[in-house]
Order: sequence, then structure tokens, then C-alpha cells
Amino acid sequence: MGAQLQSKAAIADKPGASSAWLDRIERLGNALPDPVMIFIVLIGVLMVMSAIGAGLGWQAINPVTGEQLVTKSLLAEDMVRKLMTELARTFASFPPLGLVLVMVMGAGVADHSGLLAALMRASLQRVPLVLLTPTIFLVGMLTTHAVDAGAVVYVPLAGLLYASIGRNPVLGLVTAYAGVATGLSGNLLPGQYDVLILSITQTGAQLIDPAWQMNPLGNWYFTFGIAATFTATAWYVIDRIVAPRLGSWSASTSADEANDLTITQAERRGMRAAGWALLGVLALIAALILWPGYSPLYDAAAPPEERIKPFFGALVTLLFLLFTAGGWAYGAATGSIQSHRDVIQMMGKGLEPVLPYLVLVLFAAQFVAMFGWSNLGPITAITGATQLKALGAPPAVLLPLLATMSAWLDFLIASGSAKWTVMAPVATPMFMLLGISPEMTTAAYRVVDTVTNLISPLNPYLVLTLLFCQRWVPTMRLGSLLALTLPLAIGLYFAGIVVTVLWVLLGLPVGPGASVAYHLP
Repeated sequence: MGAQLQSKAAIADKPGASSAWLDRIERLGNALPDPVMIFIVLIGVLMVMSAIGAGLGWQAINPVTGEQLVTKSLLAEDMVRKLMTELARTFASFPPLGLVLVMVMGAGVADHSGLLAALMRASLQRVPLVLLTPTIFLVGMLTTHAVDAGAVVYVPLAGLLYASIGRNPVLGLVTAYAGVATGLSGNLLPGQYDVLILSITQTGAQLIDPAWQMNPLGNWYFTFGIAATFTATAWYVIDRIVAPRLGSWSASTSADEANDLTITQAERRGMRAAGWALLGVLALIAALILWPGYSPLYDAAAPPEERIKPFFGALVTLLFLLFTAGGWAYGAATGSIQSHRDVIQMMGKGLEPVLPYLVLVLFAAQFVAMFGWSNLGPITAITGATQLKALGAPPAVLLPLLATMSAWLDFLIASGSAKWTVMAPVATPMFMLLGISPEMTTAAYRVVDTVTNLISPLNPYLVLTLLFCQRWVPTMRLGSLLALTLPLAIGLYFAGIVVTVLWVLLGLPVGPGASVAYHLP
């Protein structure tokens, strides 16, 4: 992003950098090889560990299906054959890949037409600078309702916004990324993830109470509280620790130019045109949901909680249409787009920043797929949940332990729903028998599920954020980014644990009609 601003940021002398340990983290992180090489090494380690696990008979029983999961050696003949013959298919089917490519093409039109830069300047005029950090973080959390579009579009926009007011764009990138990464743990509004995660909880809860039904709003009060707590925590950590590490920003633009938020008449005309285009797309979306007898984005035959599922599934496509239509209308009104050829060219330019990401995904996709083939992920999760149950500690202790286990498993299983699929059948019945509701158990699982994403090199969006940072600071490496996100991960982890313990001890409602306590039928 940021075709309008080509200034390069420099991480200055870190005035006020308070912790020598973060300096050590940065040096150690920068000594790591390129993230692509990290994945190559991890693939090798995974293959060896799978062979050891297969030889030692590592296994677990799926508590729902009763299936015996056995570790499979990735060095076995059939597994090597699968790796060699399906490499291209595995790469192409990597879940975030299609999302990233589609989103950056649409965002490329909105960006290179000038729409995004104008919108960011216009929006900034209404936000007091003192509230910039919490605003960027909180909006980042809200973008998670648009699938992963926040990581692809919103994060680089935040860097552009900070650059436009003369602040270090890397600070904007880190702030937005932290909000986007943790938005599934806490949020002001319930969304599709609530339906997904609580429907998984239902499979475990019905092992104890077959009549238990998922409440889509069952975590709303808790996640709202977490959103407020995380925002306050991030505000403090970013302004007191992260910003001082970055120091001042030296840019090629003058201070007056960087701080010029004036919107020209041509830009206002373009934004009006973009607004009408966006209204047209929104009207089309509404028609596809509400039109009698023809509603591709609303499944009237499905159960009530799943009827809007087609709309959520189409969000990436709809966002692509919104960005493209808005950018095209803006460009046509301001003169930055003369014909459809300019639009297509802008889509291609939108792909340029993510080309290094495609190289990373080639190896990341193989690692994720091979982890699934070996069965090591679900076996680890089931074994951990079983050991947690064997501790016999009170819920106020066990729930934070569940949250901690969820955080560390992020280094093995990136998908929160995938982890919960194998853990819920063990954890949910266990806590129901201890008098804790399925809703509270789910909330505790979620609270720090995403925190480790801030520091996990296995998270493809961490690497994507690094690429965005390198557009402003070409010499920036992974260790420098980890030194900025690690304080956030630590602060948000402890904040989430404290809120969880207090929620249980005070017996606060987890959501509408959902309490902390559970009474066996």
C-alpha cells in the first residue's frame, strides 16, 4: 500500500528503549535465517519427529468419534510420494493464499487510484491524536469480522496513515497487526467466529447433556470485556514500550507535507463518487440476501444459526467488489483512472508487494499439510487436554491453564477452530462436571488463543506484516519485529488470564442467557 508515499522510515536510535532483554530478543531474532529457511528446517524436524513418534507408538483416541489416531511417519514411502506428487496442489489450496491474492487485487485498485490515502486522511481529521493508538487497535479487532481481510488490507493502511501524519509507519503497522491478530479473542460485536467456535463446543457439551444447544451470543459479554481490556493494555504497552523502541522517523518528505491532511476538491468529488459506487454494491448485497425467492447469500432452509452462513462465506468476494468499485469510481472522478486498462494494471500492481509472500507460502503450506498428515497436531492437543483433566485443580486454576495450553498450541496448530475441534470433546465435558458452563469454557479457551500469533514465525500474517514493514524500513528483519510484538503478547496474555479468573470468581454472565456456572440436568 501507499503509492502516494514512497518515504522510507528509519528505526532510530531507540531513545528510551527500556529493556535490554528486548535488545537481546531483537539480536537473536535477527540472527535467525529467513522465514522461508525456518519452514524448511521445521519440515525436516517434523519428518524426524513423526518417524520417532511412529516408532514409539504415539497415539490418542478421538473422544467424539472413538477413532484411534496413530502417529504416521512422514518418511514412509507413501508419505514421501504424497509430498512429491501433491506439492503444487498443497500450495494452491493453502487457505490464506486465495484470500490474500483476491484482496490485494481489489485493494490495489482502491490504493493506486488514491481512494485509500484520501479516506485515511479524511478519517484522521475526526480522531484526536491522543486516541490514535487505541482507535487503530480496536478497529483492527473489528476487521476480523471480514475474515482475514484486516491482515491483508487494514494493516498496511495503518502504516500509510501514520506516515501521512509524520509518525513512524512501523508503529502503525504493529498497532494494527496486534488488533487484527487478537480480534477473535475479544471483540465489541459477535460474528461468524462465535457461531463456529460455539458450534464446536456443542459437540463436546452434548456428550454430557444431549439437549444442550449452542447460543450464538453465549460469549458476547466476555469478549466485549476482553476487547476493552486488550485495548487498554495494548494502548499502554504500545505507547510506553513499543513506540520508544522505534524512536523518531526520518522521512524524505518535509514535516509540513507529512502532516498535511487537507482534502482537495477533486478528492472530495472522488470520494462522493466512490460512496455512490459502494452504496450500489451494498444494495446488490442486500438484494442477494433479502430478495424473495432468490437469496444466494441467505439459506432459508438451514437451521436458524446457519442461515446467514453463505453471506459470511462470500465476504472475500464482496470486499473485492467493494474495493474495486469504490476505487474505480474514485479514479474515474479524479482522473487517476482513464479506462478499464488502468484498473487491470492497478490489480497487477496490488500483487507486487506480496510476491515474497508467495515464496514463503510454498513452504508454509507443505509444513501445515504434513503436520496434518502425521496426526501429531490432534494427538498433542488431546493428550494435553487429558493431562489437564488429571490435575483435578479448581476451575479458577484449570481455566487459565486451558487458556495457556491454547496459546502454546498456536505454535503447532495455527487455526483456533481446528485446535478446539480436538480439545472441546475433552475440555467441555470436564468443566461441565466441575460446574463450569460450556460458554465459559469456550471463552477461556479463546481468551489468549490468538496472543501467540503475535510472535509465532509460523503465522503467515506475521511474515506478511514484516514485508509491509520492509517497504518502509528495507533492512528490517524478523528479530526487530518480534522485539516489538513480544511485549504486546506478554501484556495481553496476562491481561486475558486476569480477566478470566475474575470472571469466574465473580460469576459474571458470559453472554445473554449464558452464565459461568453449569448445573447437571
